[in-house]
Amino acid sequence: MSANREQFSSKLGFILAAAGSAVGIGNLVGFPVNAAKNGGGAFLLVYALFVLLVCLPVMVAEMAMGRKTQKEPVGAYKALNNGGTGWNLAGLLGVLTPFMIAVFYMVITVWIFGYIAITLGGGLDYLATPQAFGEFINSPYIFGAMVVVAAIINFILVAGVKNGIEKAAKTLMPTLFIMLVLMVVFVLTRDNAFAGVAFFVIPDFSKITPSVVNGALSQAFFSLSLGMGILITYGSYISKKADIVGSAKLVAITDTAVAFTAGLMILPAVFSFNPQVNPQELSDSSVSLIFTFLPKIFLALQSSIGYVAASGIAVFFFMLVFFAAITSLVSIIEVPVSYLVTEKNHTRKKALFILMMTAGVLTLFATVSFGMVGFFTEFTSYAGGTRSFFDVVYDVFYDTILPLNGLLLCVFVSYRWKKHRLSEELSVGNDNYQGSFAEKYINFSLGTFIPVILLGIFLNTVAVKFFGYNIFG
Repeated sequence: MSANREQFSSKLGFILAAAGSAVGIGNLVGFPVNAAKNGGGAFLLVYALFVLLVCLPVMVAEMAMGRKTQKEPVGAYKALNNGGTGWNLAGLLGVLTPFMIAVFYMVITVWIFGYIAITLGGGLDYLATPQAFGEFINSPYIFGAMVVVAAIINFILVAGVKNGIEKAAKTLMPTLFIMLVLMVVFVLTRDNAFAGVAFFVIPDFSKITPSVVNGALSQAFFSLSLGMGILITYGSYISKKADIVGSAKLVAITDTAVAFTAGLMILPAVFSFNPQVNPQELSDSSVSLIFTFLPKIFLALQSSIGYVAASGIAVFFFMLVFFAAITSLVSIIEVPVSYLVTEKNHTRKKALFILMMTAGVLTLFATVSFGMVGFFTEFTSYAGGTRSFFDVVYDVFYDTILPLNGLLLCVFVSYRWKKHRLSEELSVGNDNYQGSFAEKYINFSLGTFIPVILLGIFLNTVAVKFFGYNIFG
């Protein structure tokens, strides 16, 4: 163990930080809509089973690799491969992936901050117009919002693990939970709200197709921050006294609970404020729902509570999403920061400066790829359409590379590091682990069907994203 390696000061601090990495924009908006459109309660059941049976073993393995080596993905693969180079690419992908995901996630977080500022300035009615989103993301104000968001992220990360990440998680996550519950209570008191609840939770098994099952597993995998290197990195900050399996369960429960509770906010709100809504109007895109659909819903409130109060509710919601985005961004960026500190011996301040000069420039490219600069707006083409720089980053690193990273990790842990060494690490902090059903299931699943499932997701994603063909129909 590195003598100067920082650690989370408490189990609660780690769980909140790890949950913060998992709870993001997709949980609060994308998950409820996907669940409602794909079988409601049936989708929720499939999702929960995947979290338990597929995602938890991968999560546990990532944390164990980090704690055993006290390193981020590159260092962890090197150390457990006994200095060999055969798995270096897997480690590099584990750092490059969050580096690139931070690029598009930063853009969306900046948009959210801008919507907060515009709503506070009395512009909710403007945001509800059809042209508002397109005008805003191509306005010069976007760059001012970017500076503010970058400063917030830098302030948290430069303070380190205990005084930065952990303190931020202990403040932001409880605040996020309280805000979410308050929004749910408010929404459920509105007329017709329970039509949205029914739409969300009542099972419709006729909608469960192979494609929906694939989508549920992808949603579960992405939602828990698997394949991003985050849990390897955060695992390196865990005390040897911690029970990794127990902690992983709590993180998964927290993430799933937030996603479910968000469903009790989003769908009832849509049905209450617009009783004639056609469910097909709900976009599969979290971005479209947040920035084009929901402002109209909030503006509709003015007829019953007035414009100022309606704007207040909108600000409250956007702040909720903003907090979730910040906790995710901090976790995502910590992976390349940890790499530069651990592998390149940079200080945290220098590491953050390097990231600002590299990921920051790429973020600018992504920001201007919505019409400001033609080269980045029409960056390339595939699957029969033109793709912007933002689209390429999202399609390649968020949708495609994550399941590949998970696949490589399962193979490495099972057949290179070896299952008995994984069991030895997981028994540290949990005297009852070895010989338990959990040990048998984790070792079996990581070496057999989970890699096959992740390979299927990876191949189907490549086929859909880049060739326009869905293997699962």
